[in-house]
Amino acid sequence: MKKYILLSVLIAVTTMSFGQRTGKNQLNFGVGLSDWGIPVYLGIDGYIHRDVTLGGELSYRYYHQNVNDIYYDNSILGISGNVNYHFNRILNINPHWDLYAGLNAGFYIWNSPDNYNGSGTSGLGLGAQIGTRYYLSKNVGINLEFGGGNAFTNGKLGLTVAL
Repeated sequence: MKKYILLSVLIAVTTMSFGQRTGKNQLNFGVGLSDWGIPVYLGIDGYIHRDVTLGGELSYRYYHQNVNDIYYDNSILGISGNVNYHFNRILNINPHWDLYAGLNAGFYIWNSPDNYNGSGTSGLGLGAQIGTRYYLSKNVGINLEFGGGNAFTNGKLGLTVAL
């Protein structure tokens, strides 16, 4: 488990380094869609090529669950990295829009009471996403992303701030 956390931190630090070198970071934050509570997330993406970003993200969710009339409080912390290809240049999309798709990997820590016997264990999550941003101004936009194949979120809605 320590290896996965160390790898996630390394990915996040590398992402920030690449982004600062190119000067095109994007800070993303908002809420997600999930079967297990409403996640909140904070992430950063940096361009490593004119059409490719590398990013890192933290997400957290809390949910209350009833199993056979016993109530449990659970939480999930996710640490992930992603890589996205941005289609704007090859599709000649209006610069107010940003259309992208990519892959993600990370580690999630599922915290449940000791007597909880439902599903949910910590582990590695792998997935894919497709998303878009609409920039309301030069530096602020709204984002919408759908994904699958991991325990982080099924989708996200939030704000993007270009740094």
